[in-house]
Amino acid sequence: MKKLIYTFLILSSATLFAQKKLAVAGDIIGTTELFDSEKKAMHLSKTYTSAANLPVNLQKFSTAFPQGITEYKFKNGGLGRDKLTFQQINRQYNIPENNTVFLDGHEFTDAKTQIFAEIVGKIEVKDYNGNKTLYISTSN
Repeated sequence: MKKLIYTFLILSSATLFAQKKLAVAGDIIGTTELFDSEKKAMHLSKTYTSAANLPVNLQKFSTAFPQGITEYKFKNGGLGRDKLTFQQINRQYNIPENNTVFLDGHEFTDAKTQIFAEIVGKIEVKDYNGNKTLYISTSN
């Protein structure tokens, strides 16, 4: 029994660490890995440890990130990378544009939320409350 539990714990932790940590720059979701690779363009970063501590501009993320999030600010307006909204991705998969989307287990009900395109690793369509729903993972 102990071996079974240890095996489960090891596999669970491997899965958890395979996911990249999500972060925000402006109103766009990326990963800390993506933002850290752009250190020259970065102005500053700040980590908020709970949804209650989020500043007004990040309050819309409070339900998706109840344990807080890291915010990055960039010089000269930010990164020149491709961005997508959840509406656009839903449309590509023939799902109603305003459906909920899950990104690394975080639920987003605002389909206008933007993400950097390159953080998308894997997309699956699953049933959630009787609706087709996208589950996006930042790892393959």
